[in-house]
Amino acid sequence: MRDPVLGIETTLPGRTLVMGIVNVTEDSFSDGGRYLDPAKAIEHARQLVAEGADIIDVGGESTRPGATRVDAEVEKNRVVPVIAALHELGIPTSVDTMRASVAAAAAEAGVALINDVSGGLADPDMFRVMAETDKAVCLMHWKTVRFGDAAGHADHGGDVVADVRDRLAQLVDQALAAGVSPGRITLDPGLGFAKSAEDNWALLKMLPEFVKGDFPVLVGASRKRFLAAIRTERGLLADANPAVAADPATAAVTAISAAQGAWCVRVHNVATSRDAVDVAARWNCGK
Repeated sequence: MRDPVLGIETTLPGRTLVMGIVNVTEDSFSDGGRYLDPAKAIEHARQLVAEGADIIDVGGESTRPGATRVDAEVEKNRVVPVIAALHELGIPTSVDTMRASVAAAAAEAGVALINDVSGGLADPDMFRVMAETDKAVCLMHWKTVRFGDAAGHADHGGDVVADVRDRLAQLVDQALAAGVSPGRITLDPGLGFAKSAEDNWALLKMLPEFVKGDFPVLVGASRKRFLAAIRTERGLLADANPAVAADPATAAVTAISAAQGAWCVRVHNVATSRDAVDVAARWNCGK
């Protein structure tokens, strides 16, 4: 069966796609610095594909709490060689960027999807580039006065679900007005971006509402603090890298999200999440 957004073949009908994360950065919260060398980033991406990733999300700028933005040329020089090399290998990629210039360069290098955590709002040229390149796009909800640092909690007016739903609808309208094809648009509720743990759980609980909308939904819960808290709240010691302690909870969220019809999950630990989406697909189709 062929995925309607990216055209990726899936062995099970309706299976949720798995997006593996490759951070070509110095300071990402999970693996910052490990894959700054393009050769190591490409090797890691190939390993994620071997473990079951359908697409590799390549990012050259961290949005972790406390992060500062890097120069546009630095970001471009980090991601484009990796995307180009993976494209040559036949591996679908997305580019995790808030800059139109980086998105355009990634499109020339063969990227399949532009994944903008600002929802197109951080760069006034982004919607135009999305339309001109005719790539698939993912618009994420992030309510902030300064894009770049995901810390802090925004005021969602007492109803985070309604706020996310309404603001995503506004982003879609802006994208469509710029000429982005509706069949190229996917949405991300933005778990962990200026949201409290309670906000994140409320959004996950209402995931079926988002999935029933007009656009495919990506869930990016991997290794977020609200999932790591599941272990720390039980008094369990975290691993050397606290983010890794959230992997079991991430796999659980992946399974539930897939069972409820999420289009894609963005994850660090691909192997466990691929198992989770395969289980959900078999559960849903009875095979």
